[in-house]
Order: sequence, then structure tokens, then C-alpha cells
Amino acid sequence: MNTIHTDVAIIGAGSAGLSAYRAAKAAGASAILIEGGAHGTTCARVGCMPSKLLIAAADAAHHATHTAAFGVHIDGAVRIDGREVMARVKGERDRFVGFVVAGVDAMPAADKLTGYAHFIDDNLLQVGEHTKVQAKSIVIATGSSAVMPAMYRALGERAIINDDVFAWNDLPRRVAVIGAGVIGLELGQALARLGVDVSVLGARGRVGPLTDPDVRAYAERVFSEAFRFEPRAQVQAAVREGDEVRVRYVSDAGETIEDTFDYVLVAAGRKPNVGGLGLSNTSLELDADGLPVYDPLTLQAGARPVFIAGDANGVLPLLHEAADEGRAAGLNAARYPDVAPLERRAPLGIAFTDPGIAMVGARHADLVPKSFVTGEVSFEDQGRSRVMLRNRGLMHVYADRENGRFVGAEWIGPDAEHIAHLLAWAFQMKLTIDDMLRMPFYHPVVEEGLRTALRDAAGKLA
Repeated sequence: MNTIHTDVAIIGAGSAGLSAYRAAKAAGASAILIEGGAHGTTCARVGCMPSKLLIAAADAAHHATHTAAFGVHIDGAVRIDGREVMARVKGERDRFVGFVVAGVDAMPAADKLTGYAHFIDDNLLQVGEHTKVQAKSIVIATGSSAVMPAMYRALGERAIINDDVFAWNDLPRRVAVIGAGVIGLELGQALARLGVDVSVLGARGRVGPLTDPDVRAYAERVFSEAFRFEPRAQVQAAVREGDEVRVRYVSDAGETIEDTFDYVLVAAGRKPNVGGLGLSNTSLELDADGLPVYDPLTLQAGARPVFIAGDANGVLPLLHEAADEGRAAGLNAARYPDVAPLERRAPLGIAFTDPGIAMVGARHADLVPKSFVTGEVSFEDQGRSRVMLRNRGLMHVYADRENGRFVGAEWIGPDAEHIAHLLAWAFQMKLTIDDMLRMPFYHPVVEEGLRTALRDAAGKLA
């Protein structure tokens, strides 16, 4: 059995693992990156990038069929070629993956180890059948994987997760999407705009990440008008019939509905990939889900030189958060026992639907009642939004009642991804509503809607 000695061992070569490796090396430590699966990161292979490629195709199809209101008429049918759509998605996806793989290939061969790792004890890993790694510190950056409930596992290859969508060579005719979170809404709307007959079935009234009751209700109405959307469906059965799946569910109105689909796309959440790590062989305290109990500031598990970063800790499954956590974990692992807390950026979440959904700062659900005021704007009559015929949306901004500081926002509306960045910067700079209103706003831009919401909040603070 070959034994390798290193300062830092990183399990997982995704966004968090790669950042941890670079940080450890920059701190002067020796480091080895261990990966048992495909290189290229979840974001590049099956997440952020291929999903945005599919959404871009869907937006092109949608805009091509909604020009008449401008007096622009397309004579003849707009034809969507599913094979061409998927060929571009996969081709560009492979290009993005190639960039990541090239970075891994450029690393010194001695710093890379292929195989699945599991703990023998707190500082000793076994990788595959023939290699052990003795490390002073270990970073767990194994990412997460989609949850597949037993009801859907029984459907075989007719039950898929988002990863599988990007392996399609053509678009199917009918798809049931189980789950109304960000992934379910993004892929469900994209497929619907590309001509697929889509039903999005949620379970608990969820609409993406939204927690503000008024904004969530508005978003539910918008998506219900765009495709078949049942955010409170109770799925009673899903049975395979040849190459199809028959799904029976009870709608929010109490109606029992049966429908047949080519695929069931399960977007019911993700879970950290820690099951095969042999954590029971360590002295680490594990929670009820088998995850190491760790400090969310330093990312250290208990008092041991083990750190957990990215999707593997189950907290913020976002690329920028994974990269930040990986960097902090790698640095702390290299400098152990001299660990430092992670300085987190402003909370920022975006769903690339149309209209877009965004959340910045504190969620409505986390705010203490009566401690804040809410500024509101509807984008239905907002100037630039009406000019573009994209005038659907409702925004709420929250301000601390005592000091007028901007504390958060939730909304659905046009160009949400861009406005979200402005608000994230304002939140991180600890600006007040008055500070933000002193900033420039051009005319006519969608951001003028944000100014309207800020003015509404300022009036309620006065």
C-alpha cells in the first residue's frame, strides 16, 4: 500500500475543492487534490452554465413568438429544432468544462490523486485500493447530489434529475417537474418555452426561494399564467407505463388529476455527498443527517483539523459561496491550528426565470415583525418595463425601523439579476435608504423602479 504524506488533503475537485487547493498552496503548504468522479465542477457540467444555455434558447424562442405587440410580425411558424438546441447546450457546456479541466491538468501531477476517498481515522484517508494519504489537515469538499424519493426511483430512466437533462440529444414532448424551487422553475419554464408540455408540481406552496407572502403570491400568479403550475400539489402515484409515466396528483383546488409524461424531472432538493466518506471512523461529532458538526465561521469540524466547505456542508449551495468557503477552508487547513473566521459577502440569490427572482440580505421570513418597514414597487406601470413589454413584477425592500439601514429585499421583476447586484453592494456597504437615494439613477431604466421602492420605504421611516 502506497502512503502519501501531505500538509493538506482536499477531497473533491469542484468549485470549493479547487479554491481550497489554491489557497493552501498560496499559504505555502503542500496539498493534494483527490477526485473520484469527473472533473469540471457541478456548475460547469450540470448546473449554472448548461442551465443558462437552455434558458437562453428558451428566451430566444419566447421573444420570437411575442413580437406582434410591437407591430413586428413574423410570417410563418417559428420552428424549434430540439436537436439543434441540445447540440448547442452540450457544445458550449463542454467548452466551459474544458476550461476547468485545463486548469486541473496544469496542476503538478504529484498534487492530484484519482479515486474515491474515505477516512481511516481523523488524519488518514484511503483512496481506492492501493493508496493512503496521511494529512495534517483535511478539507471535505465533496459537493452535493440531487434527492430522488423512492416513488420516483421505481420509474427507472424515466425519472431524471437536472444533470440528465443536459445529456438529452433532443427535447421530449411532455415533462412533469417535481419541485417548485429554483431548479424546478428555471428548467420548467425553459422547457415550456421550447415547446415541451410542462407541468411543475410543488408540494408546500413554494415559489422559488421567495418567503415574502405578497411577492410569492404575485410570482405564483405570473408563473401559473405561463405554464401549468401547481405549487401545492399532492402527488399520489407515479407509475411507469412502457416509455411513459402516469402521474396522479391532487391540485390545490382538491381536484384529482391524472396525466402522462415522457419524463419526470425530480427537482426536490439536494443533499451533501458525505455518505461514502467513512466519517464514523473519525472522532468527529455527526449530526442527525450524518454531517460533521462544524463552526460556520471557521468551517472547522469540532476541534479536529478537518474543514468542510461548499455544497458538502448543506448551507449555501451557490458557486460564489462555495468558492469563498473553499478559499477559507484551504487557508485554515494550511495554517492550522491558527484558524480565522470566514468573512461572508452579502447574501445574494437569483433565479434566472422570466421575470427574474432575486433576494438580497435578510429574507422576509427572518426579519423580526415590526422591526422594519417595507418599501414597495409594482413593475406593471414602471416606464422602461412597459416600453419593453416586460412589465410584470413586484418588489419589496426592507429597512430597519430604528436606523433606516437597508436590510434586505425580495422581488420578481425584469432585470432582477442586475438590480440584485446593486442591492448586494448597498447591503455589504451598510447603506441606509437615504444613502441609496442619494445615488444616481438614470432615465429611463428599470432601476427607477428600485428608486420608487426606496422612496416608499423612506416615506414610512419619516
